[in-house]
Amino acid sequence: MRYSTPKDLEMAHDISRRDLLGVVPVSFVTPLLAQQRATPRPFNVSIPRPTIDRILNRVKETRLPDRLDAPDWRYGANWAFMKALTEYWTTTFDWRKAEANLNRYPQFLARVDDFDIHFYHVKGRGPKPLPLVLTHGWPGSVFEFIEAIGPLSDPARFGGSADDAFDVVVPSIPGFGFSSKPKVPIGPPTVARLWHKLMTEALAYSRFGAQGGDWGSAITRALAREFPDSLAGIHLNMGGGVPPPENEMTDEERAWQRAATTYRAEELDYLDEQQHKPGTVSFALYDNPVGTAAWIIEKFKVWSDSGDDIERTFTKDQLLTNVMIYLVSDTVATAVWIYRGNADDRSGPPSSARLSVPVGVASFPREMRAFDPPRSILERNFNLVHYTRMPRGGHFACLEQPQLFVEDVRAFFRKVRS
Repeated sequence: MRYSTPKDLEMAHDISRRDLLGVVPVSFVTPLLAQQRATPRPFNVSIPRPTIDRILNRVKETRLPDRLDAPDWRYGANWAFMKALTEYWTTTFDWRKAEANLNRYPQFLARVDDFDIHFYHVKGRGPKPLPLVLTHGWPGSVFEFIEAIGPLSDPARFGGSADDAFDVVVPSIPGFGFSSKPKVPIGPPTVARLWHKLMTEALAYSRFGAQGGDWGSAITRALAREFPDSLAGIHLNMGGGVPPPENEMTDEERAWQRAATTYRAEELDYLDEQQHKPGTVSFALYDNPVGTAAWIIEKFKVWSDSGDDIERTFTKDQLLTNVMIYLVSDTVATAVWIYRGNADDRSGPPSSARLSVPVGVASFPREMRAFDPPRSILERNFNLVHYTRMPRGGHFACLEQPQLFVEDVRAFFRKVRS
């Protein structure tokens, strides 16, 4: 049986549990339910037509705010672009086409602890594929990786070597996309433990690699801190790390810290709001498709290597597909909870602990400045065995530059596969 949404699956899971408890002794039910949780079930994105119509009607009914007289994005979401986007959304954008694109690769739901985790799982074609879990962040989604799944799992088909093949796993963070929602905010350490169970229990891998950017970077680093023996290595496209004391800094590190402080003051107000007042953000965005699009797409513009024109990097279809994933899955509100979860979740090893597993970092030139420290800081925090300064690209590395992204992931894991 296929389940179209996590809610369908939760209902089926609850019914099966009640039925079992009614006719089978509890001592038999527990292992049966554990087996049910451990076995991934096929999943397809299939959103009911009334849901799509309701979203489109909300877009059509939206009254745009007064226009800020600026030709660029200096004041936030650009008025002219958002007006054109809303018109395109209701007249041209085809969700069913986007849905078919999302369904190109096999997807599943697996019960891990109290969550139904949605994920892609594509077996590699090669002599010895390495399992690899790739994790998105906010305001992204699993859609960021859609163009990399094929080249990573079947490199020979895309001009590469079969020796570089991966078993590709791309999960949706709880509260994002088609995974179920947490009841309270959870942070990267908790998600990392869910990922470890997904990989080692639901999928039965004993050793794997991990990759991530944005919250995916924090989750991947948490995986490496808590489960180093399970990891061949980790690859990050947002490095992070704790800078040294001021009196130990190099001139390059001081210059970066000054730039990072300026960047934080100018560009990271959203982070404070989502961390400290996620409930307020939730009310502002929920049931507000155009507001949600503006909140998300402004980040795609500012954090990407798009120059003066966001459509130099992303098509309207790409931007709207990502936004629609939040809307059709009803996760606009719960996705921002991870910011509060990050502040509250102090489980696991301290985030300042140096990573012992091999680490590779791809530094893209338009990455968020505050989270792209010099190589020397990375070396203080990580067992850095691979570092690449990319020629182009930004925060949404895989979506912006899929070929560069794939090539660097392959290059790093060649060093640690054995």
